[in-house]
Amino acid sequence: MEKLDGNLVSAHIKEQIKQEVIDWQEKGGKKPHLAAILVGNNPASEAYVGHKVKSCAELGFESTLLRFTPDITEEQLINEVKKLNDNDDVDGILVQLPLPDHISGDAVILAIDPSKDVDGFHPISQGKMMLGQPTFLPATPYGIMLMLDHYNIDVAGKHCVVIGRSNIVGTPMTILLSRNTKPGNATVTLTHSRTKNLAEITRTADVIVAAIGKPGFVTADMVKDGVIIIDVGINRISDATKKSGSRLVGDVDYEGCAPHSSFITPVPGGVGPMTICGLMKNTLLAAMQKAGEIVGN
Repeated sequence: MEKLDGNLVSAHIKEQIKQEVIDWQEKGGKKPHLAAILVGNNPASEAYVGHKVKSCAELGFESTLLRFTPDITEEQLINEVKKLNDNDDVDGILVQLPLPDHISGDAVILAIDPSKDVDGFHPISQGKMMLGQPTFLPATPYGIMLMLDHYNIDVAGKHCVVIGRSNIVGTPMTILLSRNTKPGNATVTLTHSRTKNLAEITRTADVIVAAIGKPGFVTADMVKDGVIIIDVGINRISDATKKSGSRLVGDVDYEGCAPHSSFITPVPGGVGPMTICGLMKNTLLAAMQKAGEIVGN
């Protein structure tokens, strides 16, 4: 079993991005500028945005963090997004999800200028991805593909089972794994909470991507020996042995499944750092495209 170390891979990719930014500025390019919107004070969202802002500083990006109270209206938030759309200095916009219940996440994402959609959530970005056209890829699936590439994990011809069908991870993951690229060319089965005989399907998988949002959902009896496991889940559970009273776990029972796997991502320290890499690469891409550079992914 080999651990897929997201911290190690992300550090390597960040060094590459940092050098790209230096080279870009030497050619007259400006610092990429990422603007993040955070509504409320959800601890997890605070942590995620904090990591993103920190990464911007490490890589030589500019960053702007706009904080709003939970009582902001949907109309007001959309107006704030539109201000960022009109700000020529801002290259990328992300709105940290989830938003309060009275605000439609879809409506807010739709308001983002697709040329600044560095989270890859806009329907135009997702449509281009479906067609295999250059676009901003959703940050988490993009990060997973970067990790597979770093470890030279060839999924061509393999059976990949994705557990979870969200537009943020599960569905785009099926597209990226199956398209004619490297890594790619896999045969993909998309499963979810209502899939019948799920364990029978996962036991046929060469690769499992777990993104269902349920702690320890994938257990040892659901996997075959030699499987590659990508655990996207980040779940906080109670743990009296920890000073904080809780700990983070994935959607996979790591202790049970790891002995059966050839490769597996830990939680934390697996997919999470790779998501930030995907976001940073998208932001650099946005800055270069604005300047007329012909680049893609």
